[in-house]
Amino acid sequence: MNNKVKPLTDEQIAAFHRDGFLIIEKLLSEEEVALVKEACLKDEVLMQSAMEMKDSQGRKTDLSLWNHPGDDIYGMIARSERVVDTMEKLLDDEVYHYHSKLSAKKPRVGGAWEWHQDYGYWYQNGCLFPDMASIFIAVDRCTKENGCLQVLKGSHKMGRIEHSFTGEQTGADPERMAWCMEKFERVYCEMPAGSAVIFHSNTLHGSEGNLSDESRWGLISVYNTKHNDPLREHHHPGYTPLEKVPDSAIVTIGAKPSEKTQKYLNQEEDDTSTTVDV
Repeated sequence: MNNKVKPLTDEQIAAFHRDGFLIIEKLLSEEEVALVKEACLKDEVLMQSAMEMKDSQGRKTDLSLWNHPGDDIYGMIARSERVVDTMEKLLDDEVYHYHSKLSAKKPRVGGAWEWHQDYGYWYQNGCLFPDMASIFIAVDRCTKENGCLQVLKGSHKMGRIEHSFTGEQTGADPERMAWCMEKFERVYCEMPAGSAVIFHSNTLHGSEGNLSDESRWGLISVYNTKHNDPLREHHHPGYTPLEKVPDSAIVTIGAKPSEKTQKYLNQEEDDTSTTVDV
């Protein structure tokens, strides 16, 4: 059964601009979540391309990252009307696919993601404006115990702050972060599988390690706006028209994994900073 997601209300749009994030309940149906999980589990190309990202404690999270949405189930989700229309409504412009990634925290060993802003390093890619956002879709249920996404509510209004390396990740300036932790409310984005959180590129976010017996997989797609076409050629694409597909395409394509021709990013190809995620 195809999932029907209601258009955003004025109240939801206002909340996103006020808080810097918005949770969308039941973005994917139970059937669609099951298809994504099935595709991931049999996707040898995706798994073999995963980077092991270490946090400051040496714990590891597997991260697979690709620039262009294919004709697999991940591409159908990233190009679906329910997702693209939502991002365009929140960012008030035509959007294009900047990149997608699968963040997989294994039980008991999955690492943390340091506190950071995505625009803290996308700025270095030649994007003049922070008019960008990410959507994190819970493939597994997300809880405090398994390292759910955390955000600092309203922190996007500060603008970009300085970032530096922490372990193998890029983190926000520690002194500034200490002030931010006192100033802003910390929100744990606990969600059932299929729900999603959309967050602004300047929203401070991070997550803790997975200390539970459950996996915590998240499918993240990042969108840039047409008017923010990067002025610097780098490891993510410039403006590339996005071909939307009907929401029904997700179920129609089924548990189709990525093609062998899909290109995944290597850490060595990231020429602006160490890759970070949620």
